[in-house]
This record gives sequence, structure tokens and C-alpha cells, in this order.
Amino acid sequence: MTSLEALQNHQRICDELYALALEENRFLQQHRRVPGTDLLARKRSLLDSLDEALTALRSAPPGGPRGPEFRAALDQTRSRILQTLHVDRENEQLLTRNSLSKAAGVPASSVPAGMLQKIYDRAGQ
Repeated sequence: MTSLEALQNHQRICDELYALALEENRFLQQHRRVPGTDLLARKRSLLDSLDEALTALRSAPPGGPRGPEFRAALDQTRSRILQTLHVDRENEQLLTRNSLSKAAGVPASSVPAGMLQKIYDRAGQ
């Protein structure tokens, strides 16, 4: 596999990860809860593919022709990675916000007044 082919494969996987991050973002905005296991399984599968693509990139011959086509593919891949990181950060913020709002909506359990009195009586002894 040439460097260009390895980079194009990596770019394809980055595009798929970006599409999945956008799908997760839409889900979080609409449903305000953690996505289902199917989305997480797809993400894990893509991340495994990404690891394989990175291994292929590292093992591609370092020399080889690196003309304008390679440079354009490299720039597109970098841009896609930055876009994915941006959406992923927003997804993390949505997850945090949704989990905090649910935690704030749960009322604290009330302790019977008699129980508090017993605790104060024991503390005073």
C-alpha cells in the first residue's frame, strides 16, 4: 500500500467518524440522554478501523512521491480531524450538561425529623 492509498483510507475513516459524531450530536440535542449501545458499538468499530489505518500509515514507505495530490489529501484529513474534535468536544459538553440537569432535578431524600433529633441528642452527649 502506498502512502497516498494509506492516507486516503485514513481519510475515509475520519469522514465516517465525523459523520458518526454529527449523528451523536443530533441525538444528544434531541433526546438529552446518552445514546444507545448501537451507536457506541459503531464508534468502537470505527476506532478499531482507525487504529488499523494508522498502523498502515506508519508502515507505508516514507519516501515515495508526495506531490500535490498527497498534500491535498493530507490537508483535507487534518481539517476533518479538527472538525471531528470540535463536534466531539461539544458532545462531551452536552453529555455533561444533560447529566448535571438530571442530577439537579432529583430531589434529595428527606430525613424524618425524629431521626435528626436522635442524631443531635447523641452528638450532645
